[in-house]
Amino acid sequence: MRRAIDIARPRVGLTAENPAVGCVIVNGGVVVGEAATAPGGRPHAEEQALAMAGSSARGAVAYVTLEPCGERSAGGPSCAQRLVEAGVVRVVIACDDPSPFASGRGLERLAAAGMAVELGVLAEEASSLYAGYAPPT
Repeated sequence: MRRAIDIARPRVGLTAENPAVGCVIVNGGVVVGEAATAPGGRPHAEEQALAMAGSSARGAVAYVTLEPCGERSAGGPSCAQRLVEAGVVRVVIACDDPSPFASGRGLERLAAAGMAVELGVLAEEASSLYAGYAPPT
């Protein structure tokens, strides 16, 4: 999780209306994908990290600084759905998302798919990433 926080930190303030999120995907103790929200807010961190991981995401653990989105305002599959479809088996999340587009929805999607989820890992440290984040209403 600390690595996910470290890669998200430089993007704070550069991701438009989206928060700066870090995602690290680990399979067998090896980092197979990692990314932070792109400048301007798209693509999301999970989307990029999964693309980097490719088939190595199957059976992996994803460490994400903020609850994966459960709905996409721009359409397409949510980050929670992408994690499920990629075959990730566990998602470790630092902070829940205050956004009306994600609050609880990502967790619900992951749980509905039978995904193992852990919330609150390094939450205090990660919360500094979102101190100035005001989700759209």
